[in-house]
Amino acid sequence: MASRAIWKGQLRLSLVSIPIEIHSARNSGARVSFRQIHRPSGKPVHYQKVVQGVGPVESDDILKGYATDGDEYILLEKDEIDAIKLETKKTFELVQFVEATEIAPIWFDRPYYVVPTDELAEDAYRVVRDALRQTGKAGLGQLTMRGKEYLCAVRPCGDGLLMETLHYEKDIRSADPLFSGIEDEASDEELLGVATQLIEKKTAPFDASAFEDNYATALRDLIDRKMKSKKTPRAKASDDRGGGEAENVVDLMDALKKSLKTSKSGNGRKSSPGRSRKKAS
Repeated sequence: MASRAIWKGQLRLSLVSIPIEIHSARNSGARVSFRQIHRPSGKPVHYQKVVQGVGPVESDDILKGYATDGDEYILLEKDEIDAIKLETKKTFELVQFVEATEIAPIWFDRPYYVVPTDELAEDAYRVVRDALRQTGKAGLGQLTMRGKEYLCAVRPCGDGLLMETLHYEKDIRSADPLFSGIEDEASDEELLGVATQLIEKKTAPFDASAFEDNYATALRDLIDRKMKSKKTPRAKASDDRGGGEAENVVDLMDALKKSLKTSKSGNGRKSSPGRSRKKAS
């Protein structure tokens, strides 16, 4: 199945704008998924939203509730939440650069492939890719998508660019309470030497194909055997489903030279508090 872009717009580096598409790097269809089936009838199990003492309720009668410390919920209307959602911008600007190795793995969330939309965009795309590769840097910026704002890092990946969403600072729990009880003493020299030799002996280039999800393989084998067997119980499947064009790249060399003259060195810009938001209808 062909990959479908989840975001289209411009990757901007100062005065240089590159038409791009962003695709998920995760293959969600690779894992086996199940549907719950009612054994006596052989029909799929559905879930209803119910209220204790009331029974099933309509979706239109459901509000968002925020639990407080005072054993109560602060109720929010859907329109109130929609009113503060950010409009999806068509520009993803790299506002700061850091050493790629400086971002610890704990900050990474989801990976995405960044690709140029056409041949005209490829030249500028390759320049950004090669510049990041040569400097060993990752570009940082914020991407607005589906009403939310994501902190993202962009770095080279093979012949292209990889964008990874990052957690915000408040999303990460401090490790101090968990690690504080571990003594900060030097390891036994002899044991450390043996451990180091073992690590060196087992060191090899990373190759994901060398590892296999044995549970997933066994599960698919089980399903294949069950499908071939005439004794396997089956249930009838019924239809129970519920109901910019990019701008041309500006002259690359001219834009890069102008960017060097106008850009400030050091930290990236902080987001303006007056950013665009959807108006409540």
